[in-house]
Amino acid sequence: MFAGLPELGISNGEDLKETLTNCTEPLKAIDQFQMENGILLPTLQSALPFLDLHGTPRLEFHQSVFDELREKLMERVATIAEGKDEDRYIKLEELLEKSFPLVKMPSIQPIVMQVLKHLQKVPEKKLKQVMADKELYKVCAVEVKRQIWQDNQALFGDEVSPLLKQYIVEKEAALFSSDLSVLHNFFSPSPKTRRQGEVVLKLTQMIGKNVKLYDMVLQFLRTLFLRTRNVHYCTLRAELLMSLHDLDISEICSVDPCHKFSWCLDACIREKFVDAKRARELQGFLDGVKKGQEQVLGDLSMILCDPFACNTLVLSTVRNLQELLSQDALPRDSPDLLLLLRMLSLGQGAWDMIDSQVFKEPRMDLEVVTRFLPAMMSIVVDDYTFTVEQKLPSEEKSSLTYPTTLPETFSRYVQENRVACEIGLYYVLHIAKQRNKNALQRLLPALVDTYNDMAFGDIFLHLLTGYLTLLSDEFGSEEFCTAVFDNFLLTSFSSKENVHRHCLRLLNHLHQKVLASYMETLMKTLEPPKQFEGPHQVMVQGELVTPDLEFAG
Repeated sequence: MFAGLPELGISNGEDLKETLTNCTEPLKAIDQFQMENGILLPTLQSALPFLDLHGTPRLEFHQSVFDELREKLMERVATIAEGKDEDRYIKLEELLEKSFPLVKMPSIQPIVMQVLKHLQKVPEKKLKQVMADKELYKVCAVEVKRQIWQDNQALFGDEVSPLLKQYIVEKEAALFSSDLSVLHNFFSPSPKTRRQGEVVLKLTQMIGKNVKLYDMVLQFLRTLFLRTRNVHYCTLRAELLMSLHDLDISEICSVDPCHKFSWCLDACIREKFVDAKRARELQGFLDGVKKGQEQVLGDLSMILCDPFACNTLVLSTVRNLQELLSQDALPRDSPDLLLLLRMLSLGQGAWDMIDSQVFKEPRMDLEVVTRFLPAMMSIVVDDYTFTVEQKLPSEEKSSLTYPTTLPETFSRYVQENRVACEIGLYYVLHIAKQRNKNALQRLLPALVDTYNDMAFGDIFLHLLTGYLTLLSDEFGSEEFCTAVFDNFLLTSFSSKENVHRHCLRLLNHLHQKVLASYMETLMKTLEPPKQFEGPHQVMVQGELVTPDLEFAG
């Protein structure tokens, strides 16, 4: 407990023990020890007996003086560090040399830690001693840990890893939330709100202004994205940069070549739309990538692969297509639309680019613009035509029935092209949000076979199940239930555990609306196989619970 005192020429308990063992007059020896090691203030000696008369133990008095002096010294250390004296760090280093031998003493340790915290560069030897001692490492300030981490990537990785895992768990819990709502879904929180999350704040604090640590975190995120293909790592990459931007950490923001692009894109995500002015800015950044700096495309593609960025780009694309329809214009004539597709293509190709280390914008398939989008617009026109037809007086109506098939080009591109598939899926979400039952029944069967099974991804199913609550009354019809379940969701639920869970989320919300006879069949279909040790579970507020599905009556 009092290790280090002899090094500084101060007596400790062992010295007192030895003195008392070897002396002939113990009381005199104690008086002498107190005189030599007490507070060296002549006027105090005559005042101490007064404390004795009041029954105040000497220990209590010395402890209170010690506590007061410690607080004053710690304040003084902070004042010196914040001052402008050229020799301020020399003073702190001298104090560190004197106090460090006592670092294991609980009462002195805060002073040593305060000095270490305020030193811009802690001597290497001291850093190694702190790192080698688990207890010291645990209690030292993050400012000291940064100096340790920057030369110990493995140790930094051990600190960061649990946070990255926690971040992914939180994102997946949000996607499987039992709260199905159109108003509050995965994409509802604003960028600024998301950056107040525990993991982002902790990582931001751990990095501070240290560019080396920031680069390490980015490398961890790239590696994990490559290993898992989990797009939430792309979200964290963007959130981390913008969190540092919020704190005005220019030391990092000024050296990250993606900063201004991310800042502009962040404003678009906040508005859930890319307007013409910001579109020009974003295009300027992409066109401004100079020869020899192509590697920045890897980071830009990762930022564009963030689901929040992708959501904004596709929503803007669908809105753009609606405007083109109202103007009788073609997709190929819209520069804004072409830029949105270019950014979508770059984001969708992030994994391939980082994996291959070939930093080149993926070539966009022009037929997406000249064939797929017109085919999708023809579906919109079919829908408008049928809606107008229904509103006509009976004598003016033709025998027009709602089309049930889709243009071959639409189905083929949704199967073969990543960008086309993403746009197609968002169009389905768009019509679900509009409560368009006919269009939904027409389109859902086409989603059984999509590029890389994107229609069975958690983000799309999370949004679709939320929007389907708007059509809750339609679930009383067998035709609609068949379209949603038999023709789409149930085609893959047995091979995809996540689809099973999304089906249960939907039924947990809509069971009272679903046709009773159909509900009974669904219950049997969705029942977990016998080899399951326990009942199927659903993520509710971050915890797995067994849903009560015995409600069809």
